[in-house]
Amino acid sequence: MMPTTATPAPLGTTALPVCEARPRIYVACLAAYNNGRLHGAWIDVSGPDEVMAQVSVMLAASPEPDAEEWAIHDYEGFEGAHLSEYASFETVCALADFIVEHGSLGARLYREFGDDLEQARAAFEDYAGEYRSAAGFAEEVTRDSGTEIPTSLDYYIDWTALARDMALNGEIMVFQTGFDEVHIFWSR
Repeated sequence: MMPTTATPAPLGTTALPVCEARPRIYVACLAAYNNGRLHGAWIDVSGPDEVMAQVSVMLAASPEPDAEEWAIHDYEGFEGAHLSEYASFETVCALADFIVEHGSLGARLYREFGDDLEQARAAFEDYAGEYRSAAGFAEEVTRDSGTEIPTSLDYYIDWTALARDMALNGEIMVFQTGFDEVHIFWSR
Protein backbone atom coordinates (compact mmCIF):
# COMPACT_ATOMS: atom_id res chain seq x y z
CA MET A 1 0.00 0.00 0.00
CA MET A 2 1.36 3.41 -0.95
CA PRO A 3 1.54 6.09 1.72
CA THR A 4 -0.91 8.91 1.23
CA THR A 5 0.33 12.44 1.00
CA ALA A 6 -1.65 15.50 1.84
CA THR A 7 -2.62 17.73 -1.03
CA PRO A 8 -1.29 21.22 -0.38
CA ALA A 9 -3.91 23.90 0.18
CA PRO A 10 -4.38 26.45 -2.61
CA LEU A 11 -2.27 29.60 -2.33
CA GLY A 12 -3.77 32.07 0.13
CA THR A 13 -5.68 29.43 2.09
CA THR A 14 -4.93 27.24 5.04
CA ALA A 15 -5.22 23.49 5.17
CA LEU A 16 -7.25 23.70 8.40
CA PRO A 17 -10.47 25.62 8.89
CA VAL A 18 -9.72 29.14 10.11
CA CYS A 19 -10.99 28.39 13.61
CA GLU A 20 -8.45 25.57 14.00
CA ALA A 21 -5.43 27.21 12.37
CA ARG A 22 -2.77 28.70 14.60
CA PRO A 23 -1.66 32.26 13.91
CA ARG A 24 1.62 32.35 12.04
CA ILE A 25 4.34 34.83 11.20
CA TYR A 26 6.69 35.29 8.27
CA VAL A 27 10.18 35.88 9.61
CA ALA A 28 12.71 37.28 7.14
CA CYS A 29 16.48 37.12 7.21
CA LEU A 30 17.66 40.76 7.29
CA ALA A 31 21.11 39.97 5.88
CA ALA A 32 19.48 38.56 2.76
CA TYR A 33 16.83 41.30 2.66
CA ASN A 34 19.44 44.07 2.88
CA ASN A 35 21.30 42.46 -0.02
CA GLY A 36 18.26 42.36 -2.28
CA ARG A 37 17.27 38.74 -1.65
CA LEU A 38 14.14 37.36 -0.12
CA HIS A 39 14.77 34.62 2.39
CA GLY A 40 12.50 33.73 5.27
CA ALA A 41 9.97 31.25 6.56
CA TRP A 42 6.35 31.05 7.63
CA ILE A 43 6.30 29.83 11.21
CA ASP A 44 3.29 28.61 13.19
CA VAL A 45 3.25 30.51 16.46
CA SER A 46 3.44 28.00 19.27
CA GLY A 47 5.95 28.74 22.02
CA PRO A 48 8.79 31.29 22.03
CA ASP A 49 11.50 28.61 22.15
CA GLU A 50 9.95 26.66 19.26
CA VAL A 51 9.64 29.83 17.16
CA MET A 52 13.25 30.84 17.88
CA ALA A 53 14.43 27.33 16.95
CA GLN A 54 12.69 27.62 13.58
CA VAL A 55 14.13 31.11 13.05
CA SER A 56 17.61 29.73 13.78
CA VAL A 57 17.09 27.02 11.14
CA MET A 58 15.92 29.67 8.63
CA LEU A 59 18.92 31.90 9.38
CA ALA A 60 21.33 28.94 9.05
CA ALA A 61 19.94 28.28 5.56
CA SER A 62 20.34 31.92 4.50
CA PRO A 63 22.10 32.65 1.22
CA GLU A 64 24.12 35.29 3.11
CA PRO A 65 26.94 34.09 5.36
CA ASP A 66 26.74 34.71 9.12
CA ALA A 67 23.09 35.76 9.01
CA GLU A 68 21.82 36.46 12.51
CA GLU A 69 19.27 39.29 12.32
CA TRP A 70 15.61 38.77 11.57
CA ALA A 71 12.33 40.69 11.42
CA ILE A 72 8.66 39.79 11.22
CA HIS A 73 7.58 40.90 7.75
CA ASP A 74 4.08 39.44 7.66
CA TYR A 75 1.56 37.60 9.79
CA GLU A 76 -1.84 35.99 9.53
CA GLY A 77 -4.44 34.58 11.85
CA PHE A 78 -4.19 37.47 14.32
CA GLU A 79 -7.72 38.68 13.46
CA GLY A 80 -6.56 42.22 12.66
CA ALA A 81 -4.35 42.73 15.71
CA HIS A 82 -1.12 44.58 14.89
CA LEU A 83 2.36 43.11 15.37
CA SER A 84 5.60 45.07 15.32
CA GLU A 85 8.27 43.66 13.03
CA TYR A 86 10.61 43.47 16.02
CA ALA A 87 8.10 42.14 18.59
CA SER A 88 9.57 39.59 20.95
CA PHE A 89 8.52 36.01 20.42
CA GLU A 90 7.14 36.00 23.97
CA THR A 91 4.80 38.86 23.01
CA VAL A 92 3.86 37.24 19.70
CA CYS A 93 3.10 33.89 21.34
CA ALA A 94 1.09 35.45 24.18
CA LEU A 95 -0.98 37.42 21.67
CA ALA A 96 -1.47 34.33 19.49
CA ASP A 97 -2.74 32.35 22.49
CA PHE A 98 -5.12 35.18 23.38
CA ILE A 99 -6.43 35.35 19.80
CA VAL A 100 -6.85 31.55 19.64
CA GLU A 101 -8.82 31.67 22.90
CA HIS A 102 -11.00 34.73 22.14
CA GLY A 103 -10.95 35.06 18.33
CA SER A 104 -11.85 38.33 16.66
CA LEU A 105 -13.33 39.65 19.92
CA GLY A 106 -9.93 39.31 21.57
CA ALA A 107 -8.26 41.12 18.67
CA ARG A 108 -10.78 43.95 18.87
CA LEU A 109 -10.20 44.31 22.61
CA TYR A 110 -6.45 44.29 22.04
CA ARG A 111 -6.80 47.16 19.56
CA GLU A 112 -9.28 48.99 21.82
CA PHE A 113 -6.70 49.06 24.61
CA GLY A 114 -3.89 50.36 22.40
CA ASP A 115 -2.28 46.96 21.80
CA ASP A 116 -1.94 46.36 25.54
CA LEU A 117 -2.48 42.64 26.08
CA GLU A 118 -2.74 42.87 29.86
CA GLN A 119 -5.57 45.41 29.65
CA ALA A 120 -7.34 43.31 27.02
CA ARG A 121 -7.09 40.26 29.28
CA ALA A 122 -8.33 42.26 32.28
CA ALA A 123 -11.37 43.44 30.30
CA PHE A 124 -12.74 39.89 30.37
CA GLU A 125 -13.18 40.29 34.13
CA ASP A 126 -15.92 42.79 33.26
CA TYR A 127 -17.49 40.78 30.46
CA ALA A 128 -21.28 41.09 30.64
CA GLY A 129 -21.99 38.55 27.91
CA GLU A 130 -23.09 38.06 24.33
CA TYR A 131 -26.42 39.46 23.19
CA ARG A 132 -28.35 39.81 19.95
CA SER A 133 -28.11 43.58 20.32
CA ALA A 134 -26.99 46.24 22.74
CA ALA A 135 -30.67 47.12 23.13
CA GLY A 136 -31.35 43.59 24.37
CA PHE A 137 -28.62 44.03 26.96
CA ALA A 138 -30.02 47.38 28.12
CA GLU A 139 -33.49 45.91 28.49
CA GLU A 140 -32.23 42.85 30.38
CA VAL A 141 -30.11 44.91 32.77
CA THR A 142 -33.00 47.28 33.46
CA ARG A 143 -35.52 44.51 34.09
CA ASP A 144 -33.05 42.42 36.15
CA SER A 145 -32.34 45.42 38.40
CA GLY A 146 -35.87 45.17 39.73
CA THR A 147 -37.14 48.25 37.94
CA GLU A 148 -40.89 47.93 37.51
CA ILE A 149 -42.05 49.18 34.13
CA PRO A 150 -45.80 49.57 33.81
CA THR A 151 -47.18 47.66 30.83
CA SER A 152 -48.75 50.85 29.49
CA LEU A 153 -45.30 52.48 29.25
CA ASP A 154 -43.32 49.47 28.03
CA TYR A 155 -43.75 50.30 24.34
CA TYR A 156 -42.45 53.84 24.82
CA ILE A 157 -39.01 52.81 26.01
CA ASP A 158 -36.31 53.08 23.38
CA TRP A 159 -33.89 50.34 24.44
CA THR A 160 -31.55 51.13 21.53
CA ALA A 161 -31.21 54.75 22.68
CA LEU A 162 -30.67 53.61 26.27
CA ALA A 163 -27.88 51.24 25.18
CA ARG A 164 -26.30 53.97 23.02
CA ASP A 165 -26.40 56.35 26.00
CA MET A 166 -24.79 53.73 28.24
CA ALA A 167 -21.96 53.37 25.71
CA LEU A 168 -21.58 57.14 25.22
CA ASN A 169 -21.57 57.70 28.99
CA GLY A 170 -18.74 55.19 29.30
CA GLU A 171 -20.72 52.63 31.29
CA ILE A 172 -20.29 49.85 28.73
CA MET A 173 -18.18 48.91 25.73
CA VAL A 174 -19.99 47.29 22.81
CA PHE A 175 -18.32 45.09 20.19
CA GLN A 176 -20.29 43.64 17.31
CA THR A 177 -18.55 40.59 15.91
CA GLY A 178 -21.29 39.25 13.67
CA PHE A 179 -24.93 39.48 12.72
CA ASP A 180 -26.93 39.36 15.96
CA GLU A 181 -23.66 38.87 17.87
CA VAL A 182 -22.86 41.73 20.22
CA HIS A 183 -20.45 41.48 23.15
CA ILE A 184 -20.86 43.81 26.10
CA PHE A 185 -18.21 44.73 28.66
CA TRP A 186 -18.71 46.92 31.70
CA SER A 187 -16.28 49.82 31.63
CA ARG A 188 -13.81 50.26 34.46
